[in-house]
Amino acid sequence: MIGVVGTFKSRSAAQLGVTELAPLEIPKDRINVLTPEVSDKELAAVPTVAGEQPGMGQAMGAVVGGAVGIAGGVGLAPAIAAVLVPGAGPVLGLGILAGTLLGAIGATSGAAIGAGLESELFKGLPEDELFVYEDALRKGRTVVVVMTEDEDADAVRGALVLAGAETIDRAREMWWLGVRDVEKEKYTADANFDHDEAEFRRGFETALQLRNRNRSFEECYQELADRGPRVPEKESFKRGYQSGRQYLQAFRKRAS
Repeated sequence: MIGVVGTFKSRSAAQLGVTELAPLEIPKDRINVLTPEVSDKELAAVPTVAGEQPGMGQAMGAVVGGAVGIAGGVGLAPAIAAVLVPGAGPVLGLGILAGTLLGAIGATSGAAIGAGLESELFKGLPEDELFVYEDALRKGRTVVVVMTEDEDADAVRGALVLAGAETIDRAREMWWLGVRDVEKEKYTADANFDHDEAEFRRGFETALQLRNRNRSFEECYQELADRGPRVPEKESFKRGYQSGRQYLQAFRKRAS
């Protein structure tokens, strides 16, 4: 199983994109939509846990019955969840796995991911892409996540792109371009950013991965060293890691 992800400019565009998957006969429980375009009625339908804001039940396992119609007669599996995403506000998740994804995206620490991302269905969905989904949601985009067999991945990806989706690789590069100039300006005061960029970026992205959000630099670097064989250059990687932590903390403050 592999995860194919596309980001759309709007929820309505994503809905049309989902209809393009119909000829591929993708099971409903493998199609998930995450969107910041959410109505008060939809939020009210999400179970609320004591102490949380109305309609903002914990995304982990926050599921209610009733198929969610997506467009043109195409429905998703009967599940709905919502969570507050720092910098994006309330985000709605449609689909069986959407709640677990939202729980991970809205988490402030790796410990909050829960067991969901360890399930077999999530094995093909790289955990280190979650920050790209966060960024897309903050920009008002809707994210479609399709879990499919490896041999069908190209067909699914092609259908989403034809429907107007931006691929996750493209979204990741656009995210970095939006971050790069600010980081370069800070970095070049005493070092060559163009020379160190690859290692700096690797450190920056490592800091954003959920499993690392409450871990020290030393722990993360040692883990990479243990994995081998290629260990990043320590100083530029460390500076990237520290900048990534600052970037993450800025969004945490917005949510507090």
